[in-house]
Formats: sequence, structure tokens, C-alpha cells
Amino acid sequence: MPVSHRRAALTLAVAALAIAAPVTAQSGSVKKLSLQSYLDMETVSDPQASPDGTQIVYTRGWVDKINDRRESSVWIMNADGSKNRFLVDGSSPVWSPDGTRIAYTASGEPRGSQIFVRWMDDEGATTQITRVEHGPSSLRWSPDGTTIAFSMTVDEANPWRVSLPGRPAGARWTEDPKVVTRADYRQDRVGFNDEGWRHIFVVPSEGGTPRQLTDGDWNHSGAEWTPDGREILFSSLRTEDAELAWRESEIYSVDVGSGVIRQLTTRHGPDANPLPSPDGRLIAYTGIDWHDDTYRNTQLWVMGRDGSNPRMISGDFDRQASDYTWASNGRGLYFTANDAGSRNVQFVSLDGGVRQITEGTHLIGIGSITRSGTLVGTLTSPHQPGDIVSLRLDRPSEMHQLTHVNDDVLAGVTLGDVEEIWYESVDGYRIQGWIVKPPDFDASRKYPLMLSIHGGPHSMYSVGFNFSFQEHAANGYVLLYVNPRGSTGYGSAFANAIKNAYPGKDFDDLMKGVDEVIARGYVDSDNMFVFGCSGGGVLTSWTVGHTNRFAAASANCPVTNWLSFVGTTDGIGWYRNFEKFPWDDPSEHLRRSSLMYVGNVKTPTMLMTGEMDLRTPMPQTEEFYAALKVLGVPTAMVRFKNEWHGTSSTPSNFLRTQLYLREWFTRHGRATPVTQDGHGS
Repeated sequence: MPVSHRRAALTLAVAALAIAAPVTAQSGSVKKLSLQSYLDMETVSDPQASPDGTQIVYTRGWVDKINDRRESSVWIMNADGSKNRFLVDGSSPVWSPDGTRIAYTASGEPRGSQIFVRWMDDEGATTQITRVEHGPSSLRWSPDGTTIAFSMTVDEANPWRVSLPGRPAGARWTEDPKVVTRADYRQDRVGFNDEGWRHIFVVPSEGGTPRQLTDGDWNHSGAEWTPDGREILFSSLRTEDAELAWRESEIYSVDVGSGVIRQLTTRHGPDANPLPSPDGRLIAYTGIDWHDDTYRNTQLWVMGRDGSNPRMISGDFDRQASDYTWASNGRGLYFTANDAGSRNVQFVSLDGGVRQITEGTHLIGIGSITRSGTLVGTLTSPHQPGDIVSLRLDRPSEMHQLTHVNDDVLAGVTLGDVEEIWYESVDGYRIQGWIVKPPDFDASRKYPLMLSIHGGPHSMYSVGFNFSFQEHAANGYVLLYVNPRGSTGYGSAFANAIKNAYPGKDFDDLMKGVDEVIARGYVDSDNMFVFGCSGGGVLTSWTVGHTNRFAAASANCPVTNWLSFVGTTDGIGWYRNFEKFPWDDPSEHLRRSSLMYVGNVKTPTMLMTGEMDLRTPMPQTEEFYAALKVLGVPTAMVRFKNEWHGTSSTPSNFLRTQLYLREWFTRHGRATPVTQDGHGS
């Protein structure tokens, strides 16, 4: 409601009605977060300490407001955060073993991303060392610094020998059709990806012709050198039926000189992410025995360099390990793990057993660890966007913040309080969530509520800084976000509790969370709204078919019909998330589809989806939209330009997502009585 209308409504008698509208971002006495400030926010990533520990390079990202895209550059600073300065345009810097150079990727000739090497002396000479057709990734220096390994897509030859007869000179005929023969033929944010395979290459660090080390019609992931520089480790599945295999991968090594490839693991199940120990005797990796659960945490394993004596070292630690790196003495590995919304550093010993190194309500990411035991990484917390931090692993409580990239943007801004809650749901499950309150929160008032549902469904809302939630709160909403069953960070059993029951049981967890907040007395229960994207869109469309308690909803990038989804999403693995194939028995697909409950929907429901979405394709949105139209339920379909899955990867589309959401909720807010003091009852 416009401010002028709202003021007029507040002058009416007690019995008068007004739409419950939140305050604007600039009302009140505190300075609140503005939507426009999103365009000034910066990000940090990939912090890498130099081999001698004296300097740190990292990637710094920002929004190019003119061209409506994100850009990045490499920055450098001293280990204590001093002399922080721009170095070169690009991203993902990696130090050479002797610390004299960095390799990084940046735009180059003939087009797209290329590998560059910059000398770190006063001259700073920079050389573009690749001129390849497809973007290289996973840059790794050889131990002697003479070579860089990377992975890159290689186009496959067209096997179709079709030549049309009778084409006159200069004729403008329709271009040839695209012939698809692969099972995995397209991918969100990529498009059609069936014209090549990802392979491992090496290129001289002074520049030259890249040499392909792997072959065949398979994709190869990662590229880790053994300490003697003779082999490179990677993961793949080099079998005839690889494309149709589900949850299968193996670890291999390729001899850099001869190109001979050896398979090191043989487990029935996924093995990946190989990392050799400092002395080269062992290889750490993640793996788990094959299963048909919808989710299980993988375990940390080690084996001999030749694949012998594989053994699991993480014991009964039931969280997903990431960012792992060997301790310099080779006696174990440091890693991070999500747990109950936070992420901290852990250590696993080769003798078995995991112990926690850092503590706190935050998200830590490991960039690198120096030989002397200093960790350099990233950190974010509820009121702190990401920055670079460092800490001594033997004194983890003494953490030092090295950058302050958004202090200027947030100077003087009052953010909303973020309150952690736990509550009991059905079946005895304990559920964690968070409430974000407006910056000028007054517990005696009644606020409209937004329930935000995360995607995945196997993912985790966290304690990291969330600009979207804070900006909604600055506009007068209370935000609720929770981790219902199916979320990660609470163990495999909790995440797998939605097997063959998604959506459904997680809906109960969400509604119990809403009840928990209402009981606190400051929520206007007549003006509650719900939204989410991807898995959150699934649950939003499910929610409006099972309750009318929300005044309006926005089901963004949803799946609404599992029958039409499983064969049209980017990958055929979703067929495996049901007990039977739909042609054998479609009953489960129908039972779990929101479209089957659309006849119950009374809630005004908007749908927002990217037009290029291949993960939850646009027809999923269109089916639900058409059904709502037929039934006369207020609806709108917002089709985002220049977006794959999600609606906010383009900077201006993030702004639109925030604004369209609030516009829809404001339009469909319910009337509530106004009290003598002007507050909603």
C-alpha cells in the first residue's frame, strides 16, 4: 500500500480496516539496508597464502552496473592484511611452488577464459599461456613449477555423414538439425553439453601447446599432481556403461610422461576428490558404498598410492567433509563440515577420529594452510558478509579478520536481529530455524511474516550473511527460514527422512515453525506469505495445495508435476528418486506432485522462473499457472530473461526478484483491524 494511503487508513476509527503493510526501508529513526546497496556489495574467495606465508592472493568480485554482470579481479595483501591492493583482472589465483609466480584465469584470445601466469617481482610480467577454444579450470602447478595441469572440454567429432543433395549456390537453407544420442545431453547454466568430453591437459608454465593426457568418451574431474611430479590423480568412470551408471565413480592416475592410466579404486559406489599426502605415499579421497537413499554423507578414506589398503578414517563422523587439505606433517587432514547451520574446521587423524578445531556461529571456508600452520580462509556470519580471515591452527580462537570489503556499504546501517530457534515437529524431530526481525523491531507490534523455503531439497540454510532476508526485514517483514527434514548438516538419517516422501513430511516441519513464531505474539497471522525457489518452489506449490493460512505465495522455479519433470530435467538421475519408473507405476509420481492438489488452492500464487532454466524447466511453471488460471485463482507468471535455474544470478534480476515478491505480497495482503494506536491488531 502506498504510504499516503496507509497514513489515511491510520486516522480511521478503531473498527475501520486497513491492509497490513510493512514500513518502508527509509522510515523510522534508524538507517536501514537499501536494495540499491546490493549493487555495491563485494565478494571475496580463493584466498591463497604464498609458500613462505608472507603474502595472500585472493579473488575479489563486484557488480558491473553498466553491463549487468559480475566481474572479478585478483588482489594481494601482506599476511597481516596490510598493503591490500589490486593486482590483475581475473580469478582463482594459484601460487607456483617457489612463490615466484601465480597462475590464474582471465578473459583472453581468441575468446573466453584463458590461463595467465604473472611473475610476482617488481616488473610483474604477465603471459597468456593458453589460447584454447574452451575455458580451462582446476589449475594445478607441477611440483617443479615447469608445468600447469588443467581440465578442459574437448569437442567430439560429428559421426553423422549426412550431405544434402541439390542445394543451389547461394541458397539459404535451414541449418542442420541437432542430433542427440547421449543420456546426459544438457546442463543448466551450460546448455547442450553433448558435443564434447572433459579431459586433463598439461601446458608449459612459460606458454606453449597444451598436451591432452586423458582420452575416450568420458568426463574427467580434478587434476592433482603427486609430489614427485610423475602422475596426476583424477576421478572419472571409464566404463562402457558410464553414462547410465548411477552414483558410480572411480579414482585414476595418469602417468604424465607416457599417458598410461591406472584405475586405483574398485568400490561399488562413488569415490572422488583424490589428494596425495605430502610425502606421496597415501591418497586421501571421499567415498561411500553404493546405496539407493536420496542422501548420505560421504566418508573420508585413505589408500596407498597404488590403490592398496583402502581404509575409512572418519569413523562415525556423520557430516559432509569439504575443503580438505593435508596437514604438513602428513598425519591427518584438515577440513570443514556443515553442522546445524554453521561450518567449522575439523581435523581427522590417520589413526581415525575427528576433532573440532574452530568453534562459533559462522561459516568458515579453507583457502590454504601454510607449512607453519596458519590457515587462510573466508568467514561469514549473520551480520557479516564474507571476508578473508587467518588463524593459527594451534590457537584457533585467535582469529584475525584481514579484509573489510563491505564495511563502507554497511557503515551506519542497522541490520535486523537474527534469532536462532529450535522446536519439536511431528514424529519427534527437532528442527532448527532462524527469525530475522526488522531493524526497528517492536515486540508490541504485529508484523507480516515471510516464510522462505530452501531448495535442494538436500541443502542447508545457514548462519551466513543473507542480503535478501535482511533487505526484506528492512522493509518491515519478519523472516522465518528453517531446515526441515531432508536438510543437510544434521546427519544422513535426518537428510534421508524424506526418501519417497518429498514433499510431505518436510511440510509438517515448516508449518510447526510458523506456529512457533506466531506463538511469540508479534506476527500478524492474517498476513503471512510463503516463497521459495527450486526445492523451495516445490514445497511452496505443495503448501498452497494443503493449507490456506498464507495470504499469498510465490512458487519460484518449481517442480509441480513429477511425471513430466523426470525426463525433461538436466540429467536422468531423478528417475531414481522414486520406488518405480513412472511407466511401471505412476502412482507415487502423482501422489507427490503439487499439480494433483491444485484443486485445493485458494491462495493467490505467483510463479517466477528463468526462461533458460534446464533444472526445473519452464513447463513446470506453465502447468501450474495454467491450472490456477482455469480454477480462477489469482496468479501471475514472471518469466525472467537471461536466467538459468533461479532468478537472481544477473544482478538486476536479483533486484527484480526482491521487488516482484513484495509487490505480489502487498497486492494480496489481507485486511486487518486497526487499533487506537494505529497498529494492526
